[in-house]
Amino acid sequence: MILFPAIDLKDGACVRLKLGDMDQATVFNDDPGEQARQFQSQGFKWIHVVDLNGAFAGESVNGAAVEAILKAVTLPIQLGGGLRDLPGIEAWLQKGVTRVILGTVAVRDPDLVREASRMFPGKIVVGIDARGGRVAVEGWAEESELSAIELGKRFEDAGVAAIVYTDIDRDGILKGLNIEATLALAQAVSIPVIASGGLASIEDIRRLVQEDCRILEGAISGRAIYDGRLDPAEALQLIGEAGE
Repeated sequence: MILFPAIDLKDGACVRLKLGDMDQATVFNDDPGEQARQFQSQGFKWIHVVDLNGAFAGESVNGAAVEAILKAVTLPIQLGGGLRDLPGIEAWLQKGVTRVILGTVAVRDPDLVREASRMFPGKIVVGIDARGGRVAVEGWAEESELSAIELGKRFEDAGVAAIVYTDIDRDGILKGLNIEATLALAQAVSIPVIASGGLASIEDIRRLVQEDCRILEGAISGRAIYDGRLDPAEALQLIGEAGE
């Protein structure tokens, strides 16, 4: 079980949104590299980075901030937001990103996801962001007719490394993870699933280390870490003890 601390980038700063609304952004750190160093010193093993401006623009916007993070730490980084073509994916992998997350393009151009997975084995993650069970795209601004499970099954044989499943209705409001929907997706596909959206406290971690959640690769935490509701040392110790 991996606990991924999140660095969401807007206009070069580390922010957290409420329900995916760019107008409801709270800035927690204006130095993304320093934030990444803090996460590394706290004992995290991965960092989850999202270019929020890029998700809306359809291209990388916070590139300088991502590069600052890559220079600041030795941890593996998974990056999402605005990655819509093979040259963009390859460029970030060459710069040192460990895995790239493809969200909108997974709906719009699933063949590109398959091609990227073939070209870069183990490097491609599909981001499935759902509102009311339906997949949302373009920085969550548009909803599709697809369900999360339908989209996940499309990539069952594509060789993707993982799926990040985000419940938009819980994102940034600290209401707890949607374990039921996340497990339903994880049970429907053979691809490892990462839970995202709403992780609020150590109670969520206690739930994640239960036997039925062992099929999950991990979970992403943002606001709960930034505002002190989740103590990284306590959370990582609990995960470590559960894995022994």
